[in-house]
Amino acid sequence: MLSYQHSYHAGNLADMHKHGALAWTLAYLTRKEKPLSYIETHAGRGIYDLTGPEATKTGEAAQGIGAHASWFPADHPLTLARNATAPLYPGSPAIALHLLRASDTVHLAELHRGEHAALSAWAGRRAKVYKQDGFALAHALCPPTPRRGLLLIDPPYELRSDYSDIPRHIAKLHRAWNVGTVLLWYPILANPAHKEMCSALLTLSEDSFCHEVRFPPARPGHGMVGSGLYVLRPPYGLRDELARLAGCFATL
Repeated sequence: MLSYQHSYHAGNLADMHKHGALAWTLAYLTRKEKPLSYIETHAGRGIYDLTGPEATKTGEAAQGIGAHASWFPADHPLTLARNATAPLYPGSPAIALHLLRASDTVHLAELHRGEHAALSAWAGRRAKVYKQDGFALAHALCPPTPRRGLLLIDPPYELRSDYSDIPRHIAKLHRAWNVGTVLLWYPILANPAHKEMCSALLTLSEDSFCHEVRFPPARPGHGMVGSGLYVLRPPYGLRDELARLAGCFATL
């Protein structure tokens, strides 16, 4: 379908959950000098104008980072990434490129023609950008070089089959790359479309978990009522950071 554009949703409450975890994890992984591989399957355009017509049309950014930026203190890696890209908002590729080092390798996949063009123009030579199916790219690269690293899977869930296909993809990637951290984002909808997927994912490894937060719909009739993350091979301390974030969401 390829109709999804994250410009309408950037900076929303789900992004705060996902980007907070991503930034914290990358900051933790870069404490060691050894280089990393970062792979993203659905990268979007990389950076977003929250004052643009798309973001202001939905109001999701105003309800998210616009109202609750204080959830992330001044020294939090997400705040540091936001400061580096201000006045624009960093999507996950921008967060990664800010926190990673010259010795690290960044692979970004995006199939949407317009989003891919914007991503390529913005990233330049700082990342390898592919107009390719993200899962196909991940399977082709894994295990990557360097072997340490993180895979972010953040599909738009335009097709209901995504929920049944994702456990199969992650199982194969888990077998191919037994040292990489995998971070999967999924929406919490009014219908429990994610539950069977999560049950299947949690059978893949004892070293994995799901973390979910709830929040009010962005507007009347909006189907997303929460945000979920599945983490495979989580770094030490990530559970504590997510518990801190959950406490913030509990105040909504």
